[in-house]
Amino acid sequence: MSIEKIILHKLNMRLKFAFQTSFGAIQNKEFFIVEAVDAHGNSGFGESVAFTSPWYTEETTSTNEHVMKEFLIPLLRENKIEHPDNITDIFKPIKRNNMAKAAIEGAIWDLYAKQQDLTLTEVFGGKKTNIDVGISLGIQPTVTDLLEDINDYIKQGFKRVKLKIKPGWDIEILREVRNRFPDTPIMADANSAYTLKDIDHLKKLDDLGLLMIEQPLAHDDVVDHAKLQRELATPICLDESIHSYDDARHAIELGSCKIINVKIGRVGGLTEAKRIHNLCLEKNIPVWCGGMLEAGVGRAHNIALTTLEGFTLPGDTAGSSRYWEKDIIKPEVMVENGTINVPPKNGIGFEIDRDALKTFSIGQWEYEV
Repeated sequence: MSIEKIILHKLNMRLKFAFQTSFGAIQNKEFFIVEAVDAHGNSGFGESVAFTSPWYTEETTSTNEHVMKEFLIPLLRENKIEHPDNITDIFKPIKRNNMAKAAIEGAIWDLYAKQQDLTLTEVFGGKKTNIDVGISLGIQPTVTDLLEDINDYIKQGFKRVKLKIKPGWDIEILREVRNRFPDTPIMADANSAYTLKDIDHLKKLDDLGLLMIEQPLAHDDVVDHAKLQRELATPICLDESIHSYDDARHAIELGSCKIINVKIGRVGGLTEAKRIHNLCLEKNIPVWCGGMLEAGVGRAHNIALTTLEGFTLPGDTAGSSRYWEKDIIKPEVMVENGTINVPPKNGIGFEIDRDALKTFSIGQWEYEV
């Protein structure tokens, strides 16, 4: 496939609200839109998902910028690309930095789909025409605020509710939620806030009928999670621990989890995400697509990924208006009664709003490939 240049658009967008997790609050989102352009003027788009601080992984917006400019883009110049699947091997000499890799790889996947006159879903092998989505709620000022939010989103038809928890904001809160919403699929996301010393405390989750608890222990662990899963009836879902196909394989073999959250940026791109999906499908491990407070381009990639058959649990890809006053795509991602219709247009299925891209831009760099 032909790629003539890579354009890095650095954006700063402000969320409608501060999203609170166990590791901090996020409201201003600084990130990159990567544009891959061919000789015919076709453009493909990818989005970086790292935050400005290394809360979630070691990557940040600044490290993404450095790695893309100094290492990944030069590697594209030095290698022939037959297919987007080649990008994983081309970038292999650069250790980790998965979010930087995924941003560029995503743009190339989108460009490839457009060159083939196909949707990203079609070239990726997805079959669904719509996907189910849930809602992710941060830690709220009060339980009353939380219950009101949950009620609002259930009325809107979201298929499940994910609640952030941490020590001091967990069992009692979840119990109140369960009492108010006895039949709602509910999961808890701990973002590594606990240790094995909390086993007896976490076992209280088993009385609440949760869909899962996500990443209760250390961000890089699979061994202790296996010990915890043996003690819990509640399924453990791994998130931060899974950066690759091999991480997923090790976790499954050890019995560290019963569910895996697949995030494109965290695992290094769509190619690796599909490999993990295929493994989990073979091993009967349900998967779902997690969110990273993406703008429209990242959401579009998440939608395409979720069309694969193994994504049987609702993901975090809510509509654009949930997070942004204005998104950078046209039309914006819309949720109706807890589902998103997969767009039929080629590539990611959405057009870039160039005016919005310019409005939110804080820098732009262009590189010949």
